[in-house]
Amino acid sequence: MSSKPLVEQLRLYLVAGTEDAPHGLLETVEAALIGGVTAVQLREKSGTDREILATAERVRELCLEHGAAFFFNDRLDLALAANADGIHLGVDDLSIPAARRIAGPKFTIGYSPDSDLGARSARIEGGSYLGIGPIFRTRSKSDAGPAIGLKLLKRRIEVSGLPVIGIGGIDAGNAGSVVGAGASGIAIMSAILTATDPEAAARELREAIDAAL
Repeated sequence: MSSKPLVEQLRLYLVAGTEDAPHGLLETVEAALIGGVTAVQLREKSGTDREILATAERVRELCLEHGAAFFFNDRLDLALAANADGIHLGVDDLSIPAARRIAGPKFTIGYSPDSDLGARSARIEGGSYLGIGPIFRTRSKSDAGPAIGLKLLKRRIEVSGLPVIGIGGIDAGNAGSVVGAGASGIAIMSAILTATDPEAAARELREAIDAAL
C-alpha cells in the first residue's frame, strides 16, 4: 500500500492495460514509474480472472518498488484480491456506497461522474477522488464522449470538494493548463503507452505538472 497522501498519488496517473501497451505492459509501466508516474490503474479488458489477477500482482509489485499507488479499474473483487490501494468506478459500475461497504473506510475509491450532480454526490457517498474528462479530444477511449474543456473541469472540481484528476487528450503541452484549472493531477494513456521512450515521456509530463504546481 502506498503511504503517500492521496493528492500526491494522483500527480501523474497512468491508466494501462495489455492491449494498450504495444511495447509490453510491464516494461512500459516500469519505465513510466522510473520517469515519475505516481499511480498506475490497471485496466484489463480481456483474459481470465486468474490471468488478470496474475498481471495485477506483477504491476502492484512494480508500484511498490517505486513508491507509487496501484489502482484497479471496475472490478472490486480483483482489486481486493490483488491488494490494490483502490478501485476506479464509472457510472455503470458498482455504486460508491456498495464498494465502500465491501472495501472499508481506508480503501481509495475513484469515480468518473458524467454530471455536476454525480460529482457533488460522490463525496457524500464515500468517494475518494474523481476522474473528470475527456478534457480534450482523445482517441484512447472509444466511449469517452465529447471533450468537456477546462471550464467544466474547473466547475466540477469546485462542486465535488474532492481531489480531481483530468483525463483525455492530455500531453506535456497542455498538462499544465489542467493542473492550473485546479486538478490535483492528470491521467495519461497514449502519451506514455505509445511513446517510443515511455520513461522520457513520463518525465516530460511530470516536469510540466510540477512546474504548474
